[in-house]
Amino acid sequence: MALGEDYVIFGKNSDRPRDEVQEVVYFPASSRAPGSTVEHTHAVVLSRPAWLWGAEMGANEHGVCIGNEAVWTKEPVDPEEALLGMDLVRLGLERGDSAWAALNVITGLLEQHGQGGACRETAEPFSYHNTFLLVDRQEAWVLETAGKLWAAQKVTEGVKNVSNQLTIGTEISTEHSELRAVAQAQGWWSGEGDFSFSAVFSPDNPPARMEMAKQRYVGGTALLQQHNGSVTAEVMMSILRDKASGICMDSEGFCTTGSMVSILPRNPDVPCVHFFTATPNPSRSVFKPFIFSERMRPVNMVMSPQYGPDDPVRTQPRFQHQVDRKHELYKAHQTALTSPDAGVSLQETMRYLESQCLEEIEAMLRGEIQGQELGDLFFDCVDTEIKFYQ
Repeated sequence: MALGEDYVIFGKNSDRPRDEVQEVVYFPASSRAPGSTVEHTHAVVLSRPAWLWGAEMGANEHGVCIGNEAVWTKEPVDPEEALLGMDLVRLGLERGDSAWAALNVITGLLEQHGQGGACRETAEPFSYHNTFLLVDRQEAWVLETAGKLWAAQKVTEGVKNVSNQLTIGTEISTEHSELRAVAQAQGWWSGEGDFSFSAVFSPDNPPARMEMAKQRYVGGTALLQQHNGSVTAEVMMSILRDKASGICMDSEGFCTTGSMVSILPRNPDVPCVHFFTATPNPSRSVFKPFIFSERMRPVNMVMSPQYGPDDPVRTQPRFQHQVDRKHELYKAHQTALTSPDAGVSLQETMRYLESQCLEEIEAMLRGEIQGQELGDLFFDCVDTEIKFYQ
């Protein structure tokens, strides 16, 4: 994430089990009867594992973007059903019209319901706690959690990244009311001197995934600092494509299954632009722009098949078998990348498609064309990409 003079730039890779499909879905704003738990939800666009209700990352109509990362802490992880971090991403976007408001939504639900449950589509246990990066046109927040406890840091300038580990030290802007009392009662903090959230709550024996993430965190910080003050959408895309740092993940079990970059203009009269790949490996994918508009065209080509009540995620016991969740773009993309013709020429053409979209977006941001004329741009770019692969 980068906070510039004219724009805030948000970017995230979703590193998930390598055979998991990520879809991009839009949900319009909705209103419910007075007295409902939530009477109004904002329009959202989400990049999410296709089996989930929640999302790894997304944005809402008010220019709020949220992404989450897995972490493990001294607080035990609850494998029983509760709110997933990905559920909290969606709930924050649906209910918060600013980064601060979304943070309060997430922390309120976290304190009330806790977090836990299966975090991948398999009967094998895999659960974790979460960190969140929340941004809007004016500011950003890093929210880090340990069970129902949490600490948050406000960021108003410069750059900031998160990556599968606790990063908030003593720079705590707000926190759970019982955070320090719990830490002291557990013997994790003496109650004297500075209180560092990361030092107090990081596990003594972190899992290998957290250890490996240290290199990625350091690499991401270095790349962002290198461009501090001049981060654009293209720069953020290049950072998300960086394999040397591990930011673009491609390991035996996990890989980057979807990516997102957002441009949030400081000027509230200029629309925000959100780019999604909807396909794995950003170094071999095209970022396609999405703009909230009164006239939204459904993009079924990046939406996975639905299995209703027979979905193995819904039936009990869960995850007893798997179904094909590949959407049209995912299948076309995978076929193209495994064909004998896949190579430099294919990547060059994909980058050309992306550059054409970026040129239109830059023209819109300069005021040369109106944002509402681009309401179908995401559909058009996805459609063009599929036709190219065919």
